[in-house]
Amino acid sequence: MENFNFQSSILSQAGWITGFAVVTALGAQVEIPNQPVPFTLQTFFVLLSGAFLGARNGFLSQVLYLILGAVGIPVFSGATFGLAKMLGPTGGYLLGFPLAAVVVGYLVTLRKEYFWNLASMFVGLLIIFTTGTLQLYAVLSHDIKQAFVSGFLIFSWWDILKLAAAAAIYTEFSKRFRRVG
Repeated sequence: MENFNFQSSILSQAGWITGFAVVTALGAQVEIPNQPVPFTLQTFFVLLSGAFLGARNGFLSQVLYLILGAVGIPVFSGATFGLAKMLGPTGGYLLGFPLAAVVVGYLVTLRKEYFWNLASMFVGLLIIFTTGTLQLYAVLSHDIKQAFVSGFLIFSWWDILKLAAAAAIYTEFSKRFRRVG
């Protein structure tokens, strides 16, 4: 893993990348129905994948997650799958996952404090919600205000909780393990 001093063999890295793709898929199944976008734990694991695995491997874990869904494995929310899901109204959120993991993975390496990690993960969430809201706007032909409310604002309370928890977990973990590089 890029950010922590775990065994860094290719096999070990592949295991961590796969593991975070799997927990992202499991997080997608923890769902509170909402229209047009359900509440899930996906973004919690996307943020942690970037933080724990680093920019490159966090990116790869989220690309693997998307590939699994694209080829027909039911990893997306509601046990759905396919390119149609990725190109549909909520697909922009999914497509923002790899970029968010890269950015979080890079930013958390700059400082170790909780509030820095919180801010880094907030930037990751902004990426996810920007790509998601834009696709929601484009696919559903909402006006931009309606897309912003239904695709961004409605998630604020839920994502503040996930963001705070992810930053706390990562910060505590990073204090206990020596950083590489």
